[in-house]
Amino acid sequence: MAEGVAKTEAVKFTEVWRTTWETPYIMRLALSAGIGGLLFGYNTGVISGALLYIKEDFGEVDQKTWLQEIIVSMTAAGAIVGAAIGGWYNDKSGRRISVLIADVLFIMGAIVMVVAHAPWVIIVGRLLVGFGVGMASMTSPLYISEMSPARIRGALVSTNGLLITGGQFLSYLINLAFVHTPGTWRWMLGVSAIPAIIQFCLMLSLPESPRWLYRNDRKAESRDILERIYPAEKVEAEIAALKESVLAETADEDIIGHSYSAKLRGALSNPVVRHGLAAGVTVQVAQQFVGINTVMYYSPTILQFAGYASNKTAMALALITSGLNAVGSVVSMMFVDRYGRRKLMIISMFGIISCLISLAVVFNEASNQAPKIDTRDSRKFAPNATCPAFVPFTASHAPPSNWNCMKCLRYDCGFCSNSAQEYAPGACVVLSGDMKALCHSKGRTYFKDGCPSKFGYLAIVFLGLYIIVYAPGMGTVPWIVNSEIYPLRYRGLAGGIAAVSNWTSNLIVSETFLTLTQAVGSSGTFLLFAGSSTIGLFFIWLFVPETKGLQFEEVEKLLEGGFRPSLLRPATKASEVEMP
Repeated sequence: MAEGVAKTEAVKFTEVWRTTWETPYIMRLALSAGIGGLLFGYNTGVISGALLYIKEDFGEVDQKTWLQEIIVSMTAAGAIVGAAIGGWYNDKSGRRISVLIADVLFIMGAIVMVVAHAPWVIIVGRLLVGFGVGMASMTSPLYISEMSPARIRGALVSTNGLLITGGQFLSYLINLAFVHTPGTWRWMLGVSAIPAIIQFCLMLSLPESPRWLYRNDRKAESRDILERIYPAEKVEAEIAALKESVLAETADEDIIGHSYSAKLRGALSNPVVRHGLAAGVTVQVAQQFVGINTVMYYSPTILQFAGYASNKTAMALALITSGLNAVGSVVSMMFVDRYGRRKLMIISMFGIISCLISLAVVFNEASNQAPKIDTRDSRKFAPNATCPAFVPFTASHAPPSNWNCMKCLRYDCGFCSNSAQEYAPGACVVLSGDMKALCHSKGRTYFKDGCPSKFGYLAIVFLGLYIIVYAPGMGTVPWIVNSEIYPLRYRGLAGGIAAVSNWTSNLIVSETFLTLTQAVGSSGTFLLFAGSSTIGLFFIWLFVPETKGLQFEEVEKLLEGGFRPSLLRPATKASEVEMP
């Protein structure tokens, strides 16, 4: 590490409470801006339950997996654009106005979805919400970070992560609340306008980021805000550090130019930005390729894969995983400034990989132990009710005696469970709403996404453990890292690039999840995520430094020469850095 960089310090969580108690204005800023995180979480989580009822209202959505994937992933597609534009707009016009614009987009998207008369209108609404999510995902943590004292910055930025997971938990509660209400999914999707309106009103009364103001030659306003955040004896030191940073960036700007393309070239030619992007993009991409948003977007569907056929039951069980995610964010707030960003992420990744492998084993066993098909029951269930693919002793199909529930579902048919024992052989029948009703009328359960399984409870256990190890590390820390590792002049631009990488990865994962489960099964899909998580762990170890307790200017010095983990550092320099 370059000389002059302060050693990272452990900060007790009690200091966060003491500081915010003495200066409540800091918490007001963090919570007001953090509503953007709540909107981010709500709009990404609500679709998991709403999709179950959208499929019931629109038959074409139920029949076409690709249409379901588009409805789910369109928010991620919009977020790519929102994050890209948001990064530029943050630097040009400020953090506060960017949050206000995101709120308007949230409100517009909610209204469009509520009045949707066709799937394509829902997609348009999801796209508008995605624009807002993209802007909020990189602006809210950036605003909180620049408003926070360095020693508690990680914990305060974690409030944004807490509100993201809180928003997801709220979306599951709202989903359950409207299960028996006419218009189910319209209420689920429309409720998101309420917190957007609240945040819009709150942000009108809050100031712009003091660092952005200072950078744009509004020094008096910047000083006023810093005086409300820091004790009087620390204000001058903050302004001095800010002045030094801005002078260096201004000199750089005079050489490079002022246009967006010139700024982008300048960012990529700046070693601090390049090294920061290596770390920032790594953690954002790794966060998505552990498969988290397949769990958040599709958790009721995953639980149906595990054998829970009822929409309401699947959503209620999914609420458990969402609640654990919120609890994990609180754990992150308690430990991120004490034990550090890097350590939390590495521990988190080891736990994630273990849980994904366990889930792969559980779903593989569930598939192998699926109930057999009763040939007689299938043929006599009802006139013309037998699955068309269930034809015995032909060249293209296995004999009926070798069929089980999973094979029946792979041929786009439904499984009507045994009336006496759910795990006993049942009927392989036509996939249709009428057949589902007929099956239920006989006191039996109709399965179309997964099969009755004695291992279903293990899926809940390992999904819960997966969330517990994900949330404190990979859930919140990537956003903290990206809010603090870029020079002020490039903070919006670089943060936007990293957010785009996050949402692009999110889009790839969410757009392919159902297709992957059809191609390689649930077991194979979770195994693929375990492999991508292992790759992500390696690159986090390789590229991501520790930044806890450092001033922004100290982080810049840390990144000037690039980061190398201790195993790759020359022995003579090992004593200079205490980072693992």
